[in-house]
Amino acid sequence: MAGTIMIVEDEPAVARGVQVALEREGYEVSVQPTGEDALANFADAVPDLVVLDVRLPGIDGFEVLRQLRRETRAPVLFLTARADEVDKVVGLEMGADDYIVKPFRHRELGSRIKALL
Repeated sequence: MAGTIMIVEDEPAVARGVQVALEREGYEVSVQPTGEDALANFADAVPDLVVLDVRLPGIDGFEVLRQLRRETRAPVLFLTARADEVDKVVGLEMGADDYIVKPFRHRELGSRIKALL
C-alpha cells in the first residue's frame, strides 16, 4: 500500500475524482465532506497525508489545518479554488506543505503527493 490519504472536500464530484485517481495509484483513501468530520475522524483514520479544501461548510480549511497541526505533522496539501496569492501565503505560513489551485490535473496532484510522502 502506498499510504493512507484523507480528502476533506465538500464537492462530491471533486472528492470522488480525487479518490478514484489516488486509489488507482495504490493509496487507501477516506473522504470527509466537512472540516468537523475530518477532525472527528482523524485519529481513527491516521492518514499519512491530508488533501484539504479551504472553502468548507462549517469550519474552513484554514481552521482545520490549525487544529490538525496541534496533533500531527502529517503533510497537508491544500486543494482549493482560492487562487489569491494572499490565500496561498496564509495557508503555507500556517503550516500547509503545498497548495494547488482548482482546476487541477490529477497527474500533478499525484506527483506532489508522492513528493510530500
